[in-house]
Amino acid sequence: MSSQVPGDTEDLHDRSLGELLKQLSEQTTRLVHQELELAKAEIQQKGKQAGMGAGMFGGAGALGLAALGALTACFILALNAIMPAWLAALIVAVVYGIIAFVLVKQGQARIKAAAPPVPEQTIETVKEDVEWAKTQMRSEKR
Repeated sequence: MSSQVPGDTEDLHDRSLGELLKQLSEQTTRLVHQELELAKAEIQQKGKQAGMGAGMFGGAGALGLAALGALTACFILALNAIMPAWLAALIVAVVYGIIAFVLVKQGQARIKAAAPPVPEQTIETVKEDVEWAKTQMRSEKR
């Protein structure tokens, strides 16, 4: 492996320390900027996924509140024709509970898929960059 920078024909051993430090500073700045952009994109993607899961929770709550009154009255009155009103109300409540449970589980699955909200890919590439820099420093000392 050559110790030259791509596009640079001058050997690194022939450069002054000041030039090398300037190049290192520029490359480090560029690398940090790229890693920050990657982290930003990764966090945005995970945030969207978590938002969808939270939206499902909100949808479940809104649906439950909006429809609960009308549907409860309708179902209880319909079932009251064949059973006592208290039993009809209990059956309706159990059915609503099952529906709410299913919606909550789906929302939890979406939120879990978005966790942890850390930029995992960025962390891995930073580790690789550090290892690469260590390797370069060892080869330059020879």
